Amino acid sequence: MLQKKKTVAREWLLITAGVLILTAGVYFFKFPNHFSTGGVTGIAIVLGHYIPALTPGRFVTVINVLLLLVGFAVFGKSFGIRTAYASLLMSGTLNLLELLVPLEAPLTTQPLVELMFAVGLPAVGSAILFNLDASSGGTDIIAMILRKYTSLNIGAALLCSDIIITVSACFAFGMETGLLSVLGLIIKSLFMDVVMDNLMIKKCFQIITSRPEPVENFITGTLHRGATQLHGEGVYSHEGKTVVLTVVSRHEAVLLRNFIKANDPDAFLIITSSTEIIGNGFRGVN
Repeated sequence: MLQKKKTVAREWLLITAGVLILTAGVYFFKFPNHFSTGGVTGIAIVLGHYIPALTPGRFVTVINVLLLLVGFAVFGKSFGIRTAYASLLMSGTLNLLELLVPLEAPLTTQPLVELMFAVGLPAVGSAILFNLDASSGGTDIIAMILRKYTSLNIGAALLCSDIIITVSACFAFGMETGLLSVLGLIIKSLFMDVVMDNLMIKKCFQIITSRPEPVENFITGTLHRGATQLHGEGVYSHEGKTVVLTVVSRHEAVLLRNFIKANDPDAFLIITSSTEIIGNGFRGVN
């Protein structure tokens, strides 16, 4: 029970960190440079140009709250509480930053450098959220609703909407900013996949050994991971062997590899990487 509470607390802390990283990229780099790379923040940047009475941060708040209300109306209690938390935290943080740290101009005179941060920080933050089955809301909620009621290709529909929002920056802020926004949209789509894969990588061990007990005790007792034991036979020696299968994080993989090297140097290891591990202790089955 205590371990479960620690895991839940850690996940909520990571969600909070992901939102703050995302928000920092949006506020300090996207907003002052008018980089409209799609999504709710892109819409807010364009609307803030045509309706200066409301800041982009307030537009984000209004749009996110409306979409959250629609989400709860459509899905009821099944609507993700993590997404609601992340969406409201992002909106609140943006408004707080506009109040405490008002920005009249970009932080530097290097738009390409700022574009990298405007794309990179939100990509890292969003990847952390997605890895924990959360999101910052916005167009993700629209996608959930479309998925429920239509047979549209959701990915294609969202990409089209992002392209329209991005191209609109050309008319609102000029061709230079518009083209940088288009470049940012392309980089975002590529960078998100890279970050997601790196966050989700796990190490899969196949340990072939004649002395499985120490390794199994280390996996279950120290790493608190599960393992599967298979029985095999050496092709040349016909000696009985035990094959221990387990999946661990990258940090745990270093510990396990060092333990085996020190305590069972004759063991044969096969270590592979995977981004799709589904089961107890990892991602749930939907």
